[in-house]
Amino acid sequence: MLLITMGDPNGIGPEILCRYLGEKKEIQIPIVIIGPESALNYFCSSLSLSPFWKGITSLSEASREGVYLYEVGNDFAPSPGKLTPEGGKIAGMCLERACELLKNNKRWALVTCPLNKRALMEAGYHFPGHTEFLADRFGLSCEDVCMHLCGERLRISLTTTHPPLREVPSLISTRRIIRCLELTWEMLSLLGADQLPIGVCGLNPHAGEGGRIGTEEQEIILPAIFTAREKGINAKGPYPGDTIFHRAYSGEFSAILAMYHDQGLAPLKLVHFNESVNVTLGLPVVRTSVDHGTAYELVGKGIASYRSLEKAIELAQRLMQARLKRD
Repeated sequence: MLLITMGDPNGIGPEILCRYLGEKKEIQIPIVIIGPESALNYFCSSLSLSPFWKGITSLSEASREGVYLYEVGNDFAPSPGKLTPEGGKIAGMCLERACELLKNNKRWALVTCPLNKRALMEAGYHFPGHTEFLADRFGLSCEDVCMHLCGERLRISLTTTHPPLREVPSLISTRRIIRCLELTWEMLSLLGADQLPIGVCGLNPHAGEGGRIGTEEQEIILPAIFTAREKGINAKGPYPGDTIFHRAYSGEFSAILAMYHDQGLAPLKLVHFNESVNVTLGLPVVRTSVDHGTAYELVGKGIASYRSLEKAIELAQRLMQARLKRD
């Protein structure tokens, strides 16, 4: 059972939802889209698709397999391919409604389509992304959750999410690294993918060269790894960022913990562009997302890949089933 937020309705979200779900032959679970019907109607018309959803006002109405729409923003007029505060407002409203519904329906998982951070902030939602927004709405701090992205060959967790690069060293702490390792190991165990260790990146070039280039590896990262091992987590490192991803790709590690955004996501997207999945670890519910942005420049052209959406839906189902089986 899945909730899918449309994201920015002027972005690529409603188009890929129409192209994927509107053309899918069989829907084997209840899927509820949250967003304005006007955006779906626009793309169904442009893609020559018939409406493929049924309108509902309560999740109890989505008791059978199929696609449903829980409408948010019924007066929204689409401006496809344009960044507008209205698009940001609807994206924020959809996410808020999803959180409200999930607090009372923990057996549902959440899949999110992309929003635009600038539009979101112009609409009054002061969060740099989904991860921070969701943590706040579930009463958590950013320290309680971990951003994780994965594909078939690489799984990457991030110690820090979206701060300016100059702030990264001050945000890395032993406590934060331990928390990310705990959450990553929990997910790997849930998926039965914990046979290999988590490789931990250094912060500095060459992982600090024993303190010659930097001391974060010895003073912060290594103590975190030792503590994680005491907790039963198979973690190794810290290793230089310029070699660890090749080692992971070759099958040495089950996942990588990177210290900052581009350290981890540049190699991930080189290998898995348009097919990786974003997961927020540490939430009380399963949440996955596409790995790309609103792609305003591609809206309406019918060429944007929906592969990441497909993978996000598949992983959300897999994680939800594993959670239910465990509990």
